[in-house]
Amino acid sequence: MTTTTHATSEHPTDWSALVRTEPHPSPASDEKRTQALRAPAFGTCFTDHMVLVDWTRDAGWTDPRLVPLGPLPLHPAAAVLHYGQEVFEGLKVYRHPDGRLVAFRPDRNAVRLRRSARRLALPEVPEGLFHAAVDALVAADHAWVPSGPGDSLYLRPFVVASEAFLGVRAADAALFGVIASPAGAYFHAGVDGISLWLSTTYSRAGRGGTGAAKCGGNYAASLVAQQEAAEHGCAQVLFTDAETGRWVEEAGSMNLFAVLADGTLVTPPTTGTILEGVTRDSVLRLAADLGYATQERPFGVDEWTRLAASGELTEVFATGTAAVITPVVRLVSADAVVETPTVGFGPVARRLHAELTGMQFGTVPDRFGWLREVGAH
Repeated sequence: MTTTTHATSEHPTDWSALVRTEPHPSPASDEKRTQALRAPAFGTCFTDHMVLVDWTRDAGWTDPRLVPLGPLPLHPAAAVLHYGQEVFEGLKVYRHPDGRLVAFRPDRNAVRLRRSARRLALPEVPEGLFHAAVDALVAADHAWVPSGPGDSLYLRPFVVASEAFLGVRAADAALFGVIASPAGAYFHAGVDGISLWLSTTYSRAGRGGTGAAKCGGNYAASLVAQQEAAEHGCAQVLFTDAETGRWVEEAGSMNLFAVLADGTLVTPPTTGTILEGVTRDSVLRLAADLGYATQERPFGVDEWTRLAASGELTEVFATGTAAVITPVVRLVSADAVVETPTVGFGPVARRLHAELTGMQFGTVPDRFGWLREVGAH
């Protein structure tokens, strides 16, 4: 049965009650799943199921369903394949010592997915539908949530334009989906920190572009710069503003923070060209709660170089759902190498990391109400 729903604020839809379930006929064996969870690499192994929901301009969101993981039903002329009309999110689910499964700030991901969809002229996923999809998938695949130190279940919600047509306009059909992957550390360097390559040839986003949206095109445009970074022994690329090349914006998949000698945290402002990271926002709120001063202001490469040389810069770290909090030990360019005075985790990053991951994994009280229990079964 196909369910057609047009929710209103006066009559909100109970999306959880509408999700139909088609269990996988041959899910992964306990042995295979245990092997996958023993040392999960990031984004390489996936759980048994996925959630899909259709949308058309006339009918709205219809037929929310949990189905076996498999190929998407896309026509070769689907708009996403030709015009890049798609957006996505990333969030994590953690297994707590008491056995509960919790997602970290999923409401922020739901809001950002809607904002990204708006920028790409895609339909906005109602928050209730977003949470219902997450709950359904985690409930079905709860055994895939790892329990190893630092491990989690990474969820990837996405919206793609599915209408089959060749023409430049917003698609009249779309598909919302959620898939899941058990995940370990994103960077092998871990607590030792990573190096960033300063790109002077390529830009991630320009004013008026899609920099604040989480869409695939932003990441595709960064890949050639990421290859350049790897050629210079760096784990990630650092992008500056497209207009002047002076101001730090973000790394290929992370926001950036600098820590000054007095403990002040400095991070570039989100002015339309930088993705408003959920972890970035969490670090700003957590830092203020712990008594650190924070500044959202332009931060230039020249200032980075000068403060590192004088000792006024003590730490640099990157933040992201995948990266969590990762130390940056050096900035490499064609002309110079700027070493971070503190190698690996400095005292500020270490404290923030301990507080943040403690909340996520249930060993530190959630004093902000950031956790949402998911997948009750």
